[in-house]
Amino acid sequence: MAEDRFDPFATQVDEAAALSILQAATLGADDGELFLERRRSETVVFDDGRLKNASYDAAEGFGLRAVRGETSGYAHSTEISEAAMMRAADTARRAVGAGGGTLAGPPPATNRKLYGDFDPIVGAPFPVKIDTLREIDAFARDLDSRVVQVSATLAAGCQEVEILRPDGRRVADTRPIARLNVSVIVEENGRRESGGTGGGGRIELHGLIARTTWEPMIREALRIALVNLEAEAAPAGVMDVVLGPGWPGILLHEAIGHGLEGDFNRKKSSAFAGLVGQRIAAPGVTVVDDGTLPDRRGSISVDDEGTPSNCTTLIEDGILVGYMQDRQNARLMDVAPTGNGRRQSYAHPPMPRMTNTYMLSGDAEPEAILADLKDGIYAVGFGGGQVDITNGKFVFSCTEAYRVKDGKVGAPVKGATLIGDGATALRHIRAIGNDMALDPGIGTCGKAGQWVPVGVGQPTLMIGGLTIGGAKTD
Repeated sequence: MAEDRFDPFATQVDEAAALSILQAATLGADDGELFLERRRSETVVFDDGRLKNASYDAAEGFGLRAVRGETSGYAHSTEISEAAMMRAADTARRAVGAGGGTLAGPPPATNRKLYGDFDPIVGAPFPVKIDTLREIDAFARDLDSRVVQVSATLAAGCQEVEILRPDGRRVADTRPIARLNVSVIVEENGRRESGGTGGGGRIELHGLIARTTWEPMIREALRIALVNLEAEAAPAGVMDVVLGPGWPGILLHEAIGHGLEGDFNRKKSSAFAGLVGQRIAAPGVTVVDDGTLPDRRGSISVDDEGTPSNCTTLIEDGILVGYMQDRQNARLMDVAPTGNGRRQSYAHPPMPRMTNTYMLSGDAEPEAILADLKDGIYAVGFGGGQVDITNGKFVFSCTEAYRVKDGKVGAPVKGATLIGDGATALRHIRAIGNDMALDPGIGTCGKAGQWVPVGVGQPTLMIGGLTIGGAKTD
């Protein structure tokens, strides 16, 4: 990797010329940067006993931005050249107009590196990847005769970025990422059910495709599928819910996390706008966004504006203490950037985005929380969901859930959906477990058409009075 390091100022455009163009574009602006990127990605899908898809993609380009007030001018190109940058600067400059802004100071410098400078794609020969997926398929089918379909997807990529700021400072980062997802479908007496899991992070590929890694994944996917094979129709009504640790934090991410991003709050379109310093959650609830965790999928050494990532406390003991900020929204709200300015690629401007967002542990034993659930649902896994940022209302479907009565976990239920709103759910948290866990490394978050890798997490939680969508009960 080191021999092929992305250095566009050495091979494609003169650094002094690029800086001069950027400075002309941001003259009289409040902020701006030149973001250059090279990206490679590979996805291999093995489905139903055969190689279904194998794709490789490579792209590079730059984006140039000039910001003044609430206006941002952005232009991008796949051609990294002085001529292309001059055209982009002319476009971005229109946002600045006659100028009059005061250029913000640069982000603080950092030498921190949260992951290695390597490309996971080259971490294993392509035939080895195919053989591994084929072995996963065979292993799953041999585990249980009821397995009728197996799907395994191996995805890896590497993003290399260079950020040039108007003061001449350069920030570089190499971001590896890899993920393995597995799912199985089982059939018995004409009924089919599925189960799936996965894992990954900013890690080398050889560890991810080791048998010691994927074999537990397959066993877990099969376990979930077999649980669902026995599931009864979920009840409907308002009841208390216990959420398991780890991946169920996706509900926290969607229903609460997006509402704590700076742009929504500056524009007062979030349910949490203007509430800093006020209680918005039950006592004991502390939520952070932490982009500094080594090797995690949502971690970044620096964000896409060059600001070092941070562990930002959002809610502390139930009190809202801050939002996730990029540079533009932080400046307009007169607060410090938090290292959350992220973008999907050079073709997209940055905006406030989550990294790894999770709730800290409490002091309750998970078993005691379940024992206190008199009549409700124990939700362990989640699939898709929908959220309205303006009011925090959410609908999430459970992929693994159980009926609980008088503290006893009973039959699994199918078709359960959790319906509520983030602000109310936060206030109705009745117990917080001591078992905080992060997700296995499979999260991807969408916002305004941009997708970035993220992490989620939480301890076991009891939330009172959520609406359960399912079958009608008497």
